[in-house]
Amino acid sequence: MKKVGVIHTFLYSVEALKELFAELLPEVEMINIIDDSLLKEVLANGGPTTAVVRRICNYAQELENLGCDLILNQCSSVGEVADIAQKLISIPYIKVDSPMAHEAIRLGKKIGVVATAYTTLGPSVRLVETTIKELGADAVVNECFAEGAYDALLKEGNKAKHDAILMATIDKACDENDVVCLAQGSMISLVEKCKDKPVPVIHSFRSGVAQIRDILGS
Repeated sequence: MKKVGVIHTFLYSVEALKELFAELLPEVEMINIIDDSLLKEVLANGGPTTAVVRRICNYAQELENLGCDLILNQCSSVGEVADIAQKLISIPYIKVDSPMAHEAIRLGKKIGVVATAYTTLGPSVRLVETTIKELGADAVVNECFAEGAYDALLKEGNKAKHDAILMATIDKACDENDVVCLAQGSMISLVEKCKDKPVPVIHSFRSGVAQIRDILGS
């Protein structure tokens, strides 16, 4: 049986990814490392600290030692740390949002990236921009920041307020773009609500898990 390690920085993502693994990759064993202090430290410092980089690199090496065939990076805020950790291990360390970036470029020339944290917005936008360059595509990326949504969720514990702010941001992004990317795992609960929007609104988790099958050749 193939093993895939997932490094989580956020508790909200764990069950959603487990369900997708069970649906799309039932033959794969999922090994989870959950450290929700990572995202708190990234948010407090405006980006990954040396300590965050060190912990993620350690987790990646430990997952390789556990016999994993591949590691999935769940959190866009530390996506660029995965590139550093990749140099220390011999198994693939892939990003959950990479297929979403490719899909967005297929769907339109004006791509809105919605985020509730600046630490996610920057890496997510850079990922799409890098993908545009790699594909030689004619597209632009627009930042769509949901001001106050993350504080509502993390500091106030008010998911309804978080969702309301986020949906208003998504509606504005839909008016101004050909396709909208939901840049954070925590937004997966809104995917169903976005199905009737005037432009495609896409999320990373389903395509991010589906790519594993191709990479492992299973």
